Amino acid sequence: MSLVMNRVGLAPEYVDYREALALQEEIHHRVSNEEQDNTVLLLEHQPVYTAGKRTEKHEYPNDGTDVVPIDRGGKLTWHGPGMLVGYPILKLPEPIDVVRYVRILEEILMKVVRDLGIDGQRVEGRSGVWVLGEGIEPDKKIAAIGIRVSRNTTMHGFALNCNNDLGSFSNFIPCGITDASVTTISEQLRRNISPSDVVDRVEQELLANADRLAAQFVPRGEEATA
Repeated sequence: MSLVMNRVGLAPEYVDYREALALQEEIHHRVSNEEQDNTVLLLEHQPVYTAGKRTEKHEYPNDGTDVVPIDRGGKLTWHGPGMLVGYPILKLPEPIDVVRYVRILEEILMKVVRDLGIDGQRVEGRSGVWVLGEGIEPDKKIAAIGIRVSRNTTMHGFALNCNNDLGSFSNFIPCGITDASVTTISEQLRRNISPSDVVDRVEQELLANADRLAAQFVPRGEEATA
């Protein structure tokens, strides 16, 4: 079984969120039915806010940017140019352990940013990858994770802040967390790092962890013969 990497669109070919969601749903149907290999979509979105199931209407921003309610966990977040978004659509191994899956995604992203010289860490009780604050500085999220599992198959995924404009995060409280902030790879390194600069490394880590992330199967119609 292979893990297929699909670069849907990187700058300047930004991807509309609703189009990407429809593609996710189509692939999810095929993967969950074991008609297609486990697949990861990698892309940059046109500016959009997505509202997870716990988002309340009064939390919506009012800057005119599109807001799309979706069926992942969590609250409100922003996607847009400069952010590498990954949607792993994977059949999980049994017994299903969603927390383990999230922890592996965190490990992958921590490895990527650490290779660049950034000390990415976990924060107890919070998903994603963080740069810990010093003194009175707050912790800053550098990569977010939000998923949904249906029919033992994942949707949604992660967002790695590369060189995106952090101004959009000032229009709302990211993920409903009031005592933390956000950062980017570029801000931490003080040089410009784009999604295109890190996508190869992200793919390498995903492929290296394919057996840990996903169940093994042979898509229908491609059964091995003795």
